[in-house]
Amino acid sequence: MKQIRDKVGGLDVHRDSVVACWRVQSPDGSIESTKASFATTAKGLGELAAYLTQASVTTVVMEATGVYWKPVYYSLEGLFAELWLCNAQHVKNVPGRKTDLCDAEWLADVAAHGMVRPSFVPPPEIRELREITRYRRTQVEERGKEIQRLEKVLQDAGIKLTSVASAVWSASSREMIEALIVGERDPKVLAQMAKRRMRTKISRLEEALSGRFGDHHAIVCRQIIDHIDFLDRAIESLTAEITERLLPFEGAVTTLCSITGVSHITAETIIAETGADMSRFPTAGHLCAWAGIAPASYESGRQATTCRDP
Repeated sequence: MKQIRDKVGGLDVHRDSVVACWRVQSPDGSIESTKASFATTAKGLGELAAYLTQASVTTVVMEATGVYWKPVYYSLEGLFAELWLCNAQHVKNVPGRKTDLCDAEWLADVAAHGMVRPSFVPPPEIRELREITRYRRTQVEERGKEIQRLEKVLQDAGIKLTSVASAVWSASSREMIEALIVGERDPKVLAQMAKRRMRTKISRLEEALSGRFGDHHAIVCRQIIDHIDFLDRAIESLTAEITERLLPFEGAVTTLCSITGVSHITAETIIAETGADMSRFPTAGHLCAWAGIAPASYESGRQATTCRDP
């Protein structure tokens, strides 16, 4: 197979070390290759960059290995004409004798012959935004789990609040639970804490709030409510940071929000995951495939399966 790149570096990335191999073709057609190992500390990555630069490498290739590729990629970003992050599955599927070579040598070889292609890595400002939006999502999910835990504790105590109220977590529900925590057990007193539309259900609330709420339930509920309050503050702070960082993309957010079913939070997430520059995706289908939401059909004989395109 014809070689299309003359100066290539392959990186086999691990948690604590990275094995680098540069492969350079001389004008006479001979191949010079060497490899070395470096630590993934800042000092080690600086030595790695110098090692590749001294060999006049123009293309550096590495596999996406968990989160370990990130410090290596970020430290080399902007130093070489091409810095590729490749899908490990794509490299694995390239036919050849990978077992006869170390991973770094194999990556350099397949990249030199154009047998792999780089994955899309968003620019730094989008990566930073994505980190924050993803963390906000985990906090929102954790908040939902805490509310579920609160419901389980109330059910254990025989408090059937959700049999009457639409949700276990509302202004009325919170006031009733807070009262239970400090020792109020009279269902008539608790039911009178209902607000607005829930006041039409006073009689049902009195029955639902007659349980066996004990001191151990109060301890757990107190911790859960405090944690929900903490998560609310965290989500609010993260949202403010996201809003600030999205100011340069305000037009894109507005456009996305004009799509039926796309909320402001969804629009923020789309921008954080893909960026605002769609030119890197040849078609809408390519974008959907990259996002993992495009079904693909794989047929063998008479049997076919449909799954999401990776």
